[in-house]
Amino acid sequence: MRRILITLAALATLPLAGCATQQRSDTLTTTLNAYASVVRWGDFHAAEQFVDPKVREEHPTSSLEMARYDQYKVSGYDEGKGPTPHGDFEVTQVVQINLVNVNTQSERTITDRQTWHYDEAGKHWWLVSGLPDISRQ
Repeated sequence: MRRILITLAALATLPLAGCATQQRSDTLTTTLNAYASVVRWGDFHAAEQFVDPKVREEHPTSSLEMARYDQYKVSGYDEGKGPTPHGDFEVTQVVQINLVNVNTQSERTITDRQTWHYDEAGKHWWLVSGLPDISRQ
């Protein structure tokens, strides 16, 4: 009798674990889509809000860096294969971003290696790798 109760209790908790995983996955999809949309519009001021607050505090974006972002318009954003999980609470993705310099009209492509971490307490995905580095040639 005890074995049956233990088995039933264990089976009852399995759907709950699946719900948490599905919710985390849905939240990731929503967050990545919203971030991609903001970057596609070239709104790096809004994109900064996706960066983990701890990272923003440790490495604040200077006004010079923000002015550099304002020099570019985004002409393409390609997620490639999409996110790759690294455990339950971290994913990475490699994104190709096409940028057009508004002053010279020259276009270039940068590779943005994004790392996203799930904050279990806040039920939120945060970008821990920071905004894309557009200063490299």
